[in-house]
Amino acid sequence: MEATLTAIETTGTVDEHSQLQLDGALPISGPVRVRAIVLYPLDDEWHEKKWLRAAALNPAFAYLRDPAEDIYSLADGEPFRDEV
Repeated sequence: MEATLTAIETTGTVDEHSQLQLDGALPISGPVRVRAIVLYPLDDEWHEKKWLRAAALNPAFAYLRDPAEDIYSLADGEPFRDEV
């Protein structure tokens, strides 16, 4: 049976040698073997404007430009007012 694992969230930097340098000490008495999950931003991450442009230019949504699809107006429905 595998041992129960505990998670610690911390930050660090990956240097030019692909070595992880943590910003602070870990609360673990070592030496002990650990598992690590590294989260990092993608260089080609799309921003909202790029997603909106891609959707607007996608031929799969071309039918939305048809005037027959424009079935609602500002006069339809009632405004929602949150009672906070």
